[in-house]
Amino acid sequence: MRLFTPLVPDPAAPLARANPVAKLGAAAVLMLTCFVAADLLTPALILGVELVVIPLTGLSPGSLLRRGWLLLVAAAGIGLANALFPAESSGTVLLAAGPIRLTSSSLLVGLALGVRLLGIAFVGVLALATTDPADLAESLAQQLRFPPRFAIGALAAVRLLPLLAEEWQTLSLARRARGVESGGSPVAAVRLFAGKLLALLVAGIRRGTRLAQAMDARGFGALDCRTWARPQHMAAGDWWLLVGATLIAGAATAASVAIGSWRFLFG
Repeated sequence: MRLFTPLVPDPAAPLARANPVAKLGAAAVLMLTCFVAADLLTPALILGVELVVIPLTGLSPGSLLRRGWLLLVAAAGIGLANALFPAESSGTVLLAAGPIRLTSSSLLVGLALGVRLLGIAFVGVLALATTDPADLAESLAQQLRFPPRFAIGALAAVRLLPLLAEEWQTLSLARRARGVESGGSPVAAVRLFAGKLLALLVAGIRRGTRLAQAMDARGFGALDCRTWARPQHMAAGDWWLLVGATLIAGAATAASVAIGSWRFLFG
């Protein structure tokens, strides 16, 4: 549950200072490019750029790896599953054992899918990890004209994520104190995990309900107009961030088209 604990970037880093909406827009451009490209080269180039810009985020590679290892495992698992159990097999057979049939074509398909998923997830992590939740809520309302109820509600949800991590730890310690353990049984471990997850869901709903009642009692949303403590503006660097993301996406796609490897996902 440490994944719920937010990362703290260096506030002086260039991407940490960028406008939240600009970062989300740049991330959306790269995500969309990785999503629609079914080849390997396009997402690989984009993922390479994402790795190169890590120093500009103010986050250390070690902290990203400790928090994002689950993304690596998930992308590798999905890619491997698609490589070993392809819907259509063609090319040179590399491995054949029962239902497992690994060919040169399925290997490229699985590798491309894993890299695509990793490129999509990683750029989202970089955009959100370098953004203060309060700045994000205010930028959504000021730049994108989102309703204050939605923007502040999203802020409250993000602020509650570390509390969910603490609740999970408290549930684990309470069950350990009562002697509730799996005893090495995988079935019992799954059952206990589901029970803790249900308890966490109930606690989260109750906390959210109390928070909503407290906000209504303080008159939140009673008036259509409101002021913002920290005005958000799109600076020249923010526009260049959007232009840079568009150029990177276009260059990766152009390189794939030039060598003839680019394939449209729905084509």
